[in-house]
Amino acid sequence: MTGAGRSSLMDEELAARAQAGDVSAFADLVERYKHRLFNLALRMLRDRAEAEDVAQEAFLHVFRALSSFRVEEKFSTWVYKIASNLCIDRLRRVKRRPVPLADNHAEEGGPVRQVPDAAPLPADLAETSELKRNILAAVETLPARYRVVVVLRHFQDLSYEEIAQVLQIPIGTVKTRLFRAREALKHKLEGS
Repeated sequence: MTGAGRSSLMDEELAARAQAGDVSAFADLVERYKHRLFNLALRMLRDRAEAEDVAQEAFLHVFRALSSFRVEEKFSTWVYKIASNLCIDRLRRVKRRPVPLADNHAEEGGPVRQVPDAAPLPADLAETSELKRNILAAVETLPARYRVVVVLRHFQDLSYEEIAQVLQIPIGTVKTRLFRAREALKHKLEGS
């Protein structure tokens, strides 16, 4: 099957092919998730090098554990669970100093953001940029158990059910942690 035909396959179909020994199917999964896992790790760990290490380590774990993946489950949930656990393990082992979560994708060959022709006024951009920096700085101060649900929900767009599966906690706990995280963020942002 060609790369173009393969791109239309569901993640679970690619995982089943990878389980059967199709190396290019696994490569397609890596291609689909490498940026997502890197962004998750960057938001959690606040360190570019650590995030790259965790993303690579996550794919090693996925490759080694591929035979245990059940194709009736969602692949995305499974891979996010592996990456989230690796991030949480690193956060537990080492206390990190805060590093800005600025959007630095344009450097080091990452994707460059395009500015539309009808650009907002510079003053509006500055205000939005400052708000974004304040929000990201506030997210950095959250305890890991709150930060991970915020990152998965608001930066990775996972549903409550998917977050519950990734973190292996009840949906009620996901909702509670999100509520508490939002309250903490609200207080931090009102104080700044």
